[in-house]
Amino acid sequence: MRDAVVEPPGSHEPSQFEKTPRKAAASGWMGSALEYYDFFIYAQAAALVFPTIFFPDTDPQIGVIVSLATFGVGYVARPIGAFVLGHWGDTRGRKNVLVLCMLLMGVSTFLVALLPTYQQVGLLAPALLVVLRLVQGFAVGGEISGASAMIVEHAPFGRRGYYASYTLQGVQAGQILAAAVFLPLASLLPDAQFESWGWRIPFLLSALVVLAGIVIRRRVDETPAFQEEAVHGEVPKAPIVQAVRESGPDMLRVICMALMNAVPVATTVFGATYATSEAYGIEFDTATYLWISVVGNAVAVLLIPFVGDLSDRIGRRPCIIAGALGSTLLSFAYLYAISQGSVVGAFALAILMWGVVYQGYNAVFPAFYQELFPTRTRVTAFAVSQNLGTMITAFLPTLYAIVAPGDANVPLIVGSITFGIGVVAATAAWSARETHRVHLDDLGRDDAPVVPREEYERIRTSA
Repeated sequence: MRDAVVEPPGSHEPSQFEKTPRKAAASGWMGSALEYYDFFIYAQAAALVFPTIFFPDTDPQIGVIVSLATFGVGYVARPIGAFVLGHWGDTRGRKNVLVLCMLLMGVSTFLVALLPTYQQVGLLAPALLVVLRLVQGFAVGGEISGASAMIVEHAPFGRRGYYASYTLQGVQAGQILAAAVFLPLASLLPDAQFESWGWRIPFLLSALVVLAGIVIRRRVDETPAFQEEAVHGEVPKAPIVQAVRESGPDMLRVICMALMNAVPVATTVFGATYATSEAYGIEFDTATYLWISVVGNAVAVLLIPFVGDLSDRIGRRPCIIAGALGSTLLSFAYLYAISQGSVVGAFALAILMWGVVYQGYNAVFPAFYQELFPTRTRVTAFAVSQNLGTMITAFLPTLYAIVAPGDANVPLIVGSITFGIGVVAATAAWSARETHRVHLDDLGRDDAPVVPREEYERIRTSA
């Protein structure tokens, strides 16, 4: 099937170069899946293994807090990576930055597998772990912004939400891979063997991941929008300066909406610790909790394209507002089910909260964030603001472990913080302009003309 769209002249869409939406979506999906496999195997290990092998074992609660802090360190590096890699993407092209992201992520993740333990080298072990986590965070800082920019700028008008959603479908698939690789190891190996060498296998597989990802990403074409800017000499020299000057309020909105990372943090990171750590006394079986992660993500993978398509029909803001408020409200019930030791309840609520309702936000933000900014600063503005927001949420697991110890009302404390974040994100989305019926070349303008609904539906149907 031919994968090329040529926009008619005068449509306010790039028309000098062909769009290849299917190829861009496939590349974005595969690249994000592989790169986030790397990123999330660290999250799984930080919750399940690292507290006992990289830190002193004198106090289980202290081990949990410090291990989750090293998880958060990766998010500290994300805004720095966003600044550098966003600049690269807006000045050198979307394709080049995505290949670089993949290389950095794969190498740093592979090296985690080779690290000595605390019992072998003492404090050098967690120090090296932090350094490699910083490199991971730097690399992932440009991933979603670059991949979704590639897809949005290749997508036909009226279908941007649908195509851009494949970036996040890839991210969710990467989480499934991360949990699925840990599952047989945690289930089949004795605890001593799993903690000694079994946990290293998922990290070693990153060598294959990085090779596959680079091959895939080198085959996709640069976006027509960037190529036109390069031809006409409109590529900015300092994208971040221009982005803050021209789109500062929208960058602030994205920072607030990106706080919705609190939902997967509460589910996959703190939720895993809360359910399995002896510090909380619930002690779900590790393999059982990993299945919760797999099933929730599997539902999300199936649902994401449909929600992306829905946002093309009714708009970005309604989806994001409903997803933000609904999923964070469900966090109370999800954590309560864990506190009661209810595996069935935790499964059902994980699927509802994370796999279904959260996708109202998760499937839509790649398109919405891109559409708030003009082509010339799109990757930088998206990357910096989105990663600042996620960095704020990165230390939530550590905060939760401090303010909600084992003898506290964990569902009430953690659920209240999570829901408060949902209110902030929904308010930011409500205050933003709707973008789904605005042509690509007009995006990023407060006075951008909106295509009449009837004409939009005709264009969208033909696309």
